Amino acid sequence: MTVHFIGAGPGAADLLTLRAVRLLAESPVCLYAGTYIGPEVLSHCPDGATLIDTAQLHLDDIIGHCVAAHERGEDVARLCSGDPSLYSAVAEQTRRLDHAGVPWDVTPGVPAYAAAAALIGRELTVPELAQTVVLTRAQRESTKMPETESLAHFARSRATLVLHLAIRRSRELAASLVGDYGPDCPVVVVANAEQPDQQILRGTLADIGEQVERAGLRQAAVILVGWALAPGEFVESHLYGTRVRRPVG
Repeated sequence: MTVHFIGAGPGAADLLTLRAVRLLAESPVCLYAGTYIGPEVLSHCPDGATLIDTAQLHLDDIIGHCVAAHERGEDVARLCSGDPSLYSAVAEQTRRLDHAGVPWDVTPGVPAYAAAAALIGRELTVPELAQTVVLTRAQRESTKMPETESLAHFARSRATLVLHLAIRRSRELAASLVGDYGPDCPVVVVANAEQPDQQILRGTLADIGEQVERAGLRQAAVILVGWALAPGEFVESHLYGTRVRRPVG
């Protein structure tokens, strides 16, 4: 058997990959975080599948379910919100599965920042304005950030910022970015993307904190910051720009 770490995407059942749907349909056991993953995604599981909500489970409990399924010869679909490559705790889980001798694989999913950008119809990289996207998170009561990855360090680049796990500190974080981006810098917050309770807030560093607090957002949200969100006039890229054709030979 195999534990399949599957990117569940932003929450919409039709944004799963074809491989993800196939693996879900083939796995008698499904572990998922009920905080982020709803019944539409779980509808791809087979009838009679064992569904285990991991929202309140410790890592040892999660691995215990995987090992028990392995001993029964049953595949496990381990659903991860968004894409497993970002803030999914896959590293901790696979290390323990390796120690237990349980095989595993990974299927990518639509990341939250990509879903957010699609919903607002914006490209996060705009020629000669922003060609870098920084995916990071905030720190308070969470895992310590490396010293070289402070938000102030990234802000100096004026790249497009994507802040995960930061919604409860939106006012504080916005204030820390004003010096580099300016108070009028566009900000978009997307909460519960592609789900029935989806919310999109559009503002600036000057007012987004107040908007978030007024909306009562506390989790499952991504914050986008940068001038690529409202580019105005910008040059065209060389990729599709008009260039003089030179004769060959």
